Amino acid sequence: MYLPKHFAEPRLEVLQELIQCQPLATIITLNQNGINANHIPLYLDPQAGEFGTLYGHVARANSIWQEHTSQHEILAIFHGSDSYITPSWYASKAQTGRVVPTWNYAVAHAYGQLQVIDDPQWLRQQLEHLTNHNEASFEHQWQVGDAPHEYTEALLKAIVGIAIPITRLLGKWKVSQNQPHANQQSVIAGLEASNEPTAAAMIELIKQRQSS
Repeated sequence: MYLPKHFAEPRLEVLQELIQCQPLATIITLNQNGINANHIPLYLDPQAGEFGTLYGHVARANSIWQEHTSQHEILAIFHGSDSYITPSWYASKAQTGRVVPTWNYAVAHAYGQLQVIDDPQWLRQQLEHLTNHNEASFEHQWQVGDAPHEYTEALLKAIVGIAIPITRLLGKWKVSQNQPHANQQSVIAGLEASNEPTAAAMIELIKQRQSS
């Protein structure tokens, strides 16, 4: 990933928070036919290893767990908030006109070796962890045990567990920090006045970077 120094986010706790808040990963693997991409929700255990370990499951019919070449590491990409930034928001537009459109975003790239775990007991525990994490914000939280036992047992046979101990973790926060403070403030004002569904989250990212 192209990563200018001023866009780098090195803080482990910040990267782990993004992963936990946005757990749907784009997993990039390499097999004998070339590059493969899958979109899989993952559960992060931040205490397992130096950078944490990602856990999840895939359909048994998904070839990722059989075809991935173990000699190569895999990449799991987690996307945070993103917003289009129109140059008309910049305070400096009226002064110089030297402004262009851009896109603000936050991403975390997690690298590691893909491990396959084909064990029903482990899978059930992993499903409970993933479900409990994703249900935490609901008033009435669904649990794996709410479904009929024979139903979940049948589904468990159709999936395979995966684990990715993270060996490298990179973060890129492109949130207007390369702009003068006046432009950052005018971007915040523009986002506040917009109808973008991601505006509030992007405003928070800009303000967090301003105060860091």
